[in-house]
Amino acid sequence: MFRTLYAATRIVAGVIEAKLKLPAVKKLPKELPVHERDRKMHQFPDYFGKMMIGCTGSKVTVEGLENIPKDQSVLFVSNHQSNFDIPLLLGYLNKPIGFIAKMEITKLPIVPGWMEQMHCVFMDRSDRRQSLMAIKDGVEKLKNGHSLVIFPEGTRSKGSQMGEFKSGSLHLATKSGVPVIPIRIEGTYNILEANGNRIKPANVTLKVFPPVYPEQIGMTDAKELTNYIKDIIEQ
Repeated sequence: MFRTLYAATRIVAGVIEAKLKLPAVKKLPKELPVHERDRKMHQFPDYFGKMMIGCTGSKVTVEGLENIPKDQSVLFVSNHQSNFDIPLLLGYLNKPIGFIAKMEITKLPIVPGWMEQMHCVFMDRSDRRQSLMAIKDGVEKLKNGHSLVIFPEGTRSKGSQMGEFKSGSLHLATKSGVPVIPIRIEGTYNILEANGNRIKPANVTLKVFPPVYPEQIGMTDAKELTNYIKDIIEQ
């Protein structure tokens, strides 16, 4: 219980700090190169993500960061175990990222403002037309140099078993031409979801696989690419 209360206190303090820092981020010069502006803007989200994981007392092992292209936008494709997956990716990927996120998040305080600055894309999966527009928006962001993360399962597995990967979001890769970076997250569910929503320290592994270039391997069909990426993550 102490760990849960401590983490909650740190997170609330972080949210207050996020509110104070957001106006300065919005004032970053628009003429800055994309990678430089994203790097400056991500300093606080990256700190916040690492702080959230740190206050749980968890140990994080990261493998394969050398597989991430430094000066190129990519589409990260990850399994999804826990609410702590997003802080993990923010804190430990060492690359500015945005997320394909559920539309419901726009109703939260403060968070949507930061997500807009991070070039996140909000998607309403119950509205096909809006989903197609969101994919189009994501493709443009990728082409403009901003990296994105998708969770093809669509929701948390809350365990080690992966759910079905939905192929719709992989159109982001086939239509943008950017490389796909498969990611495997293991152990984040043991921080919270496996403990009746009480925070406990866990051993967490973040594995980054080598990039996949869909056109080079002749895989331009989103469903085929989805199965291919899932096989890599599951290995």
